[in-house]
Amino acid sequence: MSRLLAAATATVLLLAFTACSKKAPEITALQRKEAASLVSEAEFALALRDFGRAEEIYGRAAALCPDDGSYWLDLGALRRRADKRDGARQAYTEAAKAYAAAYKADRKNPQPLLQQIYVEALLGNTKAALKLLKQAQADHGDNPGVKKLTPESFDRMIADPGFKAQEL
Repeated sequence: MSRLLAAATATVLLLAFTACSKKAPEITALQRKEAASLVSEAEFALALRDFGRAEEIYGRAAALCPDDGSYWLDLGALRRRADKRDGARQAYTEAAKAYAAAYKADRKNPQPLLQQIYVEALLGNTKAALKLLKQAQADHGDNPGVKKLTPESFDRMIADPGFKAQEL
């Protein structure tokens, strides 16, 4: 019995260590093209006001390319529209992670950081969003997009009724 317990413990530890060391699988060009095609299909469904179908298709696109924050953001907005708050929170959280990873990969481009600020605000994390805004202003103060996003414009953004409709 103790041998069985020792073997089980060793197996669990081995699986835990190997799972932690694995990198996310690389997303192929074919998968990216398929996800882009799915997004086109989802946009068509939106034009037809078939929100349930659009949500399902955006979910498939986000699963194919989990590093694309825009897919997660659109999925979250659709879920929020359907009052699926838990699903929207999950999608917005994935969007924030994707934008953070994109900015980490290319710190010269402030666009993912600006998107992350927006998503953090949608999640209700205004302190985190304002902290990221300060970082953006310090690192990219000469960028026109960063110049436009001041603490005052941020306050106007989060008070906007359109924003409030998507916010959690």
